[in-house]
Amino acid sequence: MTELEKRIKAKIPGEDTGIEIKHSLCAICSPAFHCGLDCYVKDGKIIKIEGSPDWPGSKGRVCTKGQSNRDYVYRPDRIQTPLKRVGARGEGKFEPISWDEALTIIAEKLNEVKAKYSAHSVAFYSGHCKWYRPILHRLCYSFGSVNFGTDDSTCFKANDIANKLTFGAGAGPNTPKANTFLGWNYGGYYAKHMSVAGVRALKERGGKVIIIDPRHTPAVKNLADLYLQIKPGTDGALALGMGKIIIDNNWIDADYIEKYVHGYEQYKALVQNYPLDKVCAITGLNADDIYEAARIYATNGPATVNFSGCTQTHHINGMQSTRAIHALIAITGNYDRPGGNVPGGVSYLHKNGGFTTREKEFRESLRPHDQLRIGETRFPIWDEYCDEFHAVDLIRQLEEGTPYPVKAFVGLGLNAKMLPESDRLLKAMADNLDFFVDADLFMTHSAKYADIVLPACSSLERGEMKAYEGGFLAYTSPVIEPQFESRSDVEWLCDLARKLDVDDELLKAGYEACCDWIIQDTGLTVADLKKSDMPVKVPTAKPANKPGTYLAGGCKTRSGKIEIYSEAIAAVDAKYGLNPLPDYQDPLYDQNDPEMVEKYPFNMVAGVRLPHTQHSRLHEAPWLRSLRPDPLCEINVEDAKRLGIQENDPVEISSPSGTIYAKAKVTHKFQPGTLMMIHGYTEANVNNLIVSTHLDPYSGYPGFKSARCTIRKYEEA
Repeated sequence: MTELEKRIKAKIPGEDTGIEIKHSLCAICSPAFHCGLDCYVKDGKIIKIEGSPDWPGSKGRVCTKGQSNRDYVYRPDRIQTPLKRVGARGEGKFEPISWDEALTIIAEKLNEVKAKYSAHSVAFYSGHCKWYRPILHRLCYSFGSVNFGTDDSTCFKANDIANKLTFGAGAGPNTPKANTFLGWNYGGYYAKHMSVAGVRALKERGGKVIIIDPRHTPAVKNLADLYLQIKPGTDGALALGMGKIIIDNNWIDADYIEKYVHGYEQYKALVQNYPLDKVCAITGLNADDIYEAARIYATNGPATVNFSGCTQTHHINGMQSTRAIHALIAITGNYDRPGGNVPGGVSYLHKNGGFTTREKEFRESLRPHDQLRIGETRFPIWDEYCDEFHAVDLIRQLEEGTPYPVKAFVGLGLNAKMLPESDRLLKAMADNLDFFVDADLFMTHSAKYADIVLPACSSLERGEMKAYEGGFLAYTSPVIEPQFESRSDVEWLCDLARKLDVDDELLKAGYEACCDWIIQDTGLTVADLKKSDMPVKVPTAKPANKPGTYLAGGCKTRSGKIEIYSEAIAAVDAKYGLNPLPDYQDPLYDQNDPEMVEKYPFNMVAGVRLPHTQHSRLHEAPWLRSLRPDPLCEINVEDAKRLGIQENDPVEISSPSGTIYAKAKVTHKFQPGTLMMIHGYTEANVNNLIVSTHLDPYSGYPGFKSARCTIRKYEEA
């Protein structure tokens, strides 16, 4: 810390630097940690950002992404005014208009579509950031449309649904009390960086860390006592093989199973199909390592499993693989146990603060029930557990117009690159929509297809409400004025509600009134929260339930027990061909088609993490882009040698749905036969290589982490 910073921090009387330290939060990883920020502001400009030491949870820590907030806010390509399209869709030609003109056009166009077709022909969609979602969700329903959707269609929600299928509740890791940490696709140094300290503490007290990941990561190097470098997408086979070892060695918790587990006998019969030699052949793992992982997990309890937000479910067998891992938790008695995996609720926007709000009632009280959502009946498990349309089915409904046409689209932070065959989706939107509006900070590839583009502001330019673990609520104040003519999303959404004249006085009253309604049972109001520039303790907050109390009251599943055999899946009509037991299926399509295997012999893993990126949001931030300026496709050294590919060679990667170009990065970090590609680059969008029908039938999630492709050295003209 410099002498100037020390003087500012100490607030030395009489010392006038002209610099203010203002508190806010980082929303780049929303809705993950919302790490607290100290923003140094001079003359209305942010000159420095660092972690806020008094902020709950983050306690002064901030990652590379958070440190880039200044660069992010002041990117030269910020959208400055509302824009109206004057060229062809996708051409990127717009003219500036006023906010009033933009909102008037939007209201008129949406009401025209509503009158000509129906309200359901208007879809409302949220990408990043997620903080405004309750307002957008309610506006969708107030307007009369059933079609509210989000990027949950490819991120997080499938894991949440798998938890509810098995446990009826969440299944978070209880690392502080665990003796064994089983990190399934755990990359704490690249994501969830604040979790690393807890894993280190476990090791320091003599605990064991097992990491299962196709890629050798810093977490493997720094934390793992045992590392299983698995082939992508074969996790379900490994989990079933471990289950067989645990059962064969009688390492189960028989009393716990008898009391709390449903479907154990069927599961016991299932795992007999996964002997060690078969599992080794599928996963590419060593038999001794598999056996040792099963032994440590089952006998060195309590043991906790860490699931990534969506890595595991980005396979076409992802939900079943997750449920197979859940079965290990169940048969060893490690659910709702100190040091195991524990249930948890949600206070507000996916965060559990230990108190209740009326967020769900706020969203769903006005929901229409006279039409099917986009994708409804295609993915019945999604339909039962998620009150959103499934965005991966949008491309089909746009192209086919069945069961009804989608003719208008209201997007906030729409990122088509988060969906398979992204360019095909944008073409379907261009060809079939009568009207499309998108709000964003930057002129993204998706925004170029909109008829109206609205300038959003960052979290440092607005006030927003957040919940925090430990019983906290916060309502931030803007650190700086909104750049140019950008506005807070909730402000213009409430203005649009007035323009549309929806029958919703609460929404018309504005964001703060809505927040007050949502938190009315907490003993606090927005006015109370705004009195502090730090999170405020909620009077009604209570400590998390004592482990064991959830099971004692019965699980929120159909059987009232932990369901290895899912009664919810069993209840689905047989035409879907879904298995109530967590059986394993190959993660690659056309595995038994010799021609397909020969033409596309590689397994493409899309969306590999970097410590300084979040989807595509930070690829264009100048400082962060300089860390990896070129799109790189990582290839194993043996494959590269065989194909004559060297470091930084231009390469062409192709799949049945397209071709992209990148540079080669030769590595030892994963097994041969695999390619790994960062997602989010407009010039090399790997999700264009993911066929839009390459989907998990349980969740509807695309197989981003296992899809067939081929690679060759590309000779540039």
